[in-house]
Amino acid sequence: MIALAGCSPRQRIVVVGAKSMELMMDLQRRGYFLAASAGNCGLPAAQYDAALVDWRRRPLSALDAAMDWLDGFLGPRAVLVIWLDAQKAQAKDNLRAAVAKRGFVVLQGAEHPCGSALLARRSQAYPMQKAA
Repeated sequence: MIALAGCSPRQRIVVVGAKSMELMMDLQRRGYFLAASAGNCGLPAAQYDAALVDWRRRPLSALDAAMDWLDGFLGPRAVLVIWLDAQKAQAKDNLRAAVAKRGFVVLQGAEHPCGSALLARRSQAYPMQKAA
């Protein structure tokens, strides 16, 4: 997920999911000292540059509430990576629509035998070009 997000050790990263503490500690061992889990990320103040959401073995319908909660923690140029179990095409389309509804632009998707990932960035990071 870090490779897909293109995160550097200097960025603030919030990890969300069932194993968020475990993943956060793994990131810190790898030099990402500004990583935090959902349990110790403080109050929402748009302070994070990236969110890594591990939503494997969890219902896709519950992701909506997690995205609402997460929104206040992400800055205007934030990157969002969501890792899911392998999904049907319709579920992936629903996920893309839910992410877009929250002001993100889907940049990339990746498939893996144990799931799929989606990379998105806040739409404010891509301001509209002025017409000539």
